[in-house]
Amino acid sequence: MKIYAVGGAIRDTLMGLPVHDIDYVVVGSSVDEMIDKGFRPVGKDFPVFLHPETQAEYALARTERKTGQGYKGFHFYADPSVTLEQDLERRDLTINAMAQEIGSDGKQFGPIIDPYNGQEDLAGKVFRHVSDAFAEDPLRLLRIARFAARFPEFRVADETMAALKAIVQSGELKALSAERIWQELARGLAASKPMHLFQVLLNTGASKTLLPALLNTKLAEEVFRETLIAHYEAAGNSLEERCAITLMDLSASEIRSWAECVRMPIELRDFCEIFSELRVLINQYAESAYQSVDVLAWFNRADVWRKPDRAQALLNLADKIGFHVPALTNAMRNAQALNTAEIIASVEAQDRSNGERIGTAFESARLAAIAAALQS
Repeated sequence: MKIYAVGGAIRDTLMGLPVHDIDYVVVGSSVDEMIDKGFRPVGKDFPVFLHPETQAEYALARTERKTGQGYKGFHFYADPSVTLEQDLERRDLTINAMAQEIGSDGKQFGPIIDPYNGQEDLAGKVFRHVSDAFAEDPLRLLRIARFAARFPEFRVADETMAALKAIVQSGELKALSAERIWQELARGLAASKPMHLFQVLLNTGASKTLLPALLNTKLAEEVFRETLIAHYEAAGNSLEERCAITLMDLSASEIRSWAECVRMPIELRDFCEIFSELRVLINQYAESAYQSVDVLAWFNRADVWRKPDRAQALLNLADKIGFHVPALTNAMRNAQALNTAEIIASVEAQDRSNGERIGTAFESARLAAIAAALQS
């Protein structure tokens, strides 16, 4: 048996990027031999094993055959006769289809094994698929889109773009699990140039299936794309900021609907919804003074009383992308500075066990504090 490091680890090493994880492929071995050597099997769909000491994953070299819809609709064949070249052929891109042997000391050695000219495409900065089997896996479209956001200097080869469009036309994107869709979109949003993610989705037609309808429509507008890019550059690279900026033109209900479709984490969904409502509030009073009752309504929606850090993060993000928020920030601080004990003491003694009466007292005090801040 021989062991090889494959895929992204080789690509990133050649690009001078840090390598965080290494994928290992074992050639010329079997399930029984791996177990005899102390490896622990963990794969459900194909033979993957954990190293007895490092706990790193090692997969037997395998081939695959399309048997059904989606990225799970494959039959895998792993056998000692499967070659490294056959295993690499089933991978998505040429730049991910390279390998290097691992010695007994666990280190890589020898030449880069590159049967599909990955080094040439790496030098030419081209995303090119390895074989015609590429179009059989719909998940690969999202992987290419995510790679485009991570490596924005690369272009998609014409033949690979045609293969991506074929994936869309096959209708198999609908077979992808919501979790995998979100996972790839999230990684692309947090990459260096998230607009490149959306550009691939637009160019292939996948955006109609994967994105909210309004976002898909607006992304087709050059002015919107340029504005979005400027906002990305002004804000940080955190997923919550990128996601909130991307979705801020949608209503809270539209965000909620799409978030449920892709299984977006609840806290992230709430951040995006509340930021969208903040944008509505700011635009509503762009030409006039804020009404304290509307400001209080947003403060309550943002739950500034129990989650002040989130509320501040929302206002900070609005400020980063050019919204004028000092009045809202001052109003929030004024309302947060209220003395809880004094508000409760202002309620008649017989009503201090009445939750509704206490709540009304807090609302009145907060409204007055907001009004005072807005008038100062």
